[in-house]
Amino acid sequence: MRLDWDAFIAAVQERGEYPSQQEAERACRVVLALLGAHLVGEVRSELAALLPEALAYVLLNPLQAHEPLPPERFIRATAAWIEGATEKTATWEVSAVLSVVADIAGEDLMNRILLQLPPGYDLLFGHPRPS
Repeated sequence: MRLDWDAFIAAVQERGEYPSQQEAERACRVVLALLGAHLVGEVRSELAALLPEALAYVLLNPLQAHEPLPPERFIRATAAWIEGATEKTATWEVSAVLSVVADIAGEDLMNRILLQLPPGYDLLFGHPRPS
């Protein structure tokens, strides 16, 4: 079931402790655009179907990644796209968005998402896997 815009943004705003809805929206757009560049096929479509429509569009229409970014580079890319962000604040932003994504995705879809990503993303989604 698709989560509506207000519920999704409110969840990210709460999890990321953002003072404004606009900051939570910005984090969602940047993180989901970068995530969308890493996911392909049914997995990306299934995840998009769970997101608010405007964010589904961001996920489905990214620039394609030339290569999958390891988690550390994903964090650096996020920091580069968010004005004033550092790697530390970008880690917080990525985790705020991706943990909400993990909550709505459910275990089966999360497992398939993680199969498409380099090792270490499980921690960014807040779903650590035994190594």
